[in-house]
Amino acid sequence: MMDELRELYQEVILDHGKNPRNHRHPPDANREARGENPMCGDKFTVYLKVSGDHVVEDVAFEGRGCAISTASASMMTEVVKGKTEAEARALFETFHDLCTKDEEEHGDHGPVDEEALEKLMVLSGVRQFPVRVKCATLAWHAMNAAIEGDEKASSE
Repeated sequence: MMDELRELYQEVILDHGKNPRNHRHPPDANREARGENPMCGDKFTVYLKVSGDHVVEDVAFEGRGCAISTASASMMTEVVKGKTEAEARALFETFHDLCTKDEEEHGDHGPVDEEALEKLMVLSGVRQFPVRVKCATLAWHAMNAAIEGDEKASSE
């Protein structure tokens, strides 16, 4: 089973890393935030179009990074679109726990889209490689900063 999960992880990372979804700058974005990992040089800007009723109508990113950070950014854009700001925040917190904590340590961050979380499970393997956690969470920190109205994200 572990070999199957590792193989799926590699396939998903390669697919999203080579063919990132929503890698663009939407002209009507009304929020954005930059994230940078100085340790490896990954740099992303995440763009959001948030409606008056606090729904993320569009999400995209530009920048460059390793396969893990690019794949994570790509996957993030797919699962955050259509969510409310509160749902996107909860997804960020849950994803961060997934990448940094053992299952019994995960907090309750409110209701989370289980289907979205299932798609993101393939990235949970980075927890075994602490230096790669910042790669997987960089775009997520930028997305969360954009929701909060900050222009720069911290991955600390």
